[in-house]
Amino acid sequence: MGRYDDEVTGLAAPLTDPGDLDVLLDRVGAARVVMLGEATHGTHEFYTWRAAITRRLVEEKGFSFVAVEGDWPDCDRVDRSVRCRSDAPADPRAALAAFERWPTWMWANEEVVDFTRWLRAHNAQLDATARVGFHGLDVYSLWESLHEILVYLREHDPEQVPAALAAYRCFQPYDEDPQQYALATRLVPNSCENEVVDLLAALRERAAADGAGRFGAWQNAEAVAGAERYYRAMVRGGRESWNVRDRHMDDTLDRLLTHYGPGAKAVVWAHNTHVGDARATDMVEAGEVNIGQLARERYGVDQVVLVGFTTHRGTVVAGDAWGAPMRVMAMPPGRRHSLEDALHAAAPPEALFVFPRDGRPDLLTDELDHRAVGVVYHPERESWGNYVATVLGDRYDALCWVDESQAVRPLHIRPANLAEPESYPSGV
Repeated sequence: MGRYDDEVTGLAAPLTDPGDLDVLLDRVGAARVVMLGEATHGTHEFYTWRAAITRRLVEEKGFSFVAVEGDWPDCDRVDRSVRCRSDAPADPRAALAAFERWPTWMWANEEVVDFTRWLRAHNAQLDATARVGFHGLDVYSLWESLHEILVYLREHDPEQVPAALAAYRCFQPYDEDPQQYALATRLVPNSCENEVVDLLAALRERAAADGAGRFGAWQNAEAVAGAERYYRAMVRGGRESWNVRDRHMDDTLDRLLTHYGPGAKAVVWAHNTHVGDARATDMVEAGEVNIGQLARERYGVDQVVLVGFTTHRGTVVAGDAWGAPMRVMAMPPGRRHSLEDALHAAAPPEALFVFPRDGRPDLLTDELDHRAVGVVYHPERESWGNYVATVLGDRYDALCWVDESQAVRPLHIRPANLAEPESYPSGV
């Protein structure tokens, strides 16, 4: 018998079909934000259960949009498709197949195709103003967002083109290579920050006057500003870039909720290291924050539900270096005395844990190592890496468990740009 066996048995509810999610929907109640995590970026079951939860949140709770750990321009193509726009592909698969930034498999996979096809069919039955969106929260799309801004302004707001061109020309000498730009700002005390700030101020002012028509351009400008800060922080090393990125995602989520209007509700899909409250992990010792923590602080604990996902063993899609070809890797069993080891000993093969608010057992209050696999993965390092020290009951409100999981099914896309600097830490 393991130390936590009785507690695991008492908390675990078998998870076999979407009807088993009732207890989680009861916990969601009237919450405004539900964040659904993942212990890896390449596990089939994490995507399919997130989709199942999201479908019920949309159909039964009226959630307004899905926001993912992806780039705004890429996800905007998917958004136009799922909302049945005439300027977008009728099949969201075509929009997902256009993802080029490594790691493409995070969103360009068959599991997301299945979900977005469902979302488009759901939206087709609704008035255009009531359709559920699909948006990217992340910070990497510096040049892509600049390009989208120029296209938009040339058609809709030519007076603002000079400000956009000034920003574009400032970045142009770096040949769309963020590492070149970041290194230049370290070696020479010049950056494109002023040009970006001027562009952002102009688009923010216009969006405030006409939010419906200009929100996308404004958000692209916010992405450019966030990326510029992120890449400058990244080249300096250390942990500042992590906080720049998660604060950008938190601010983007808040802008989306405001844009959708009173009563708007959001589902977020991102890695556990972003979703689970950083204050309940060893991240806090490094001064790191994340979107789960920031959302609880911004909206209140009762308005935010955080759901982690994890697995004991199986297969996963990842790369062995940043920009390396994706491949299916064997993921070894959870290491001894980890959370995954405890759940493997006593939980059903797939289970849902919704944590009690009071009278918590030791499983929820002890600090346990909890699996965290990035897009760069070395299974042989399991004995000392790929885990985050976690107080489970403080990090999440619920946990989805899969004892033996399978790799996600990627769309086979060749990344166009492998010069992107590796995100801190290890691509999560």
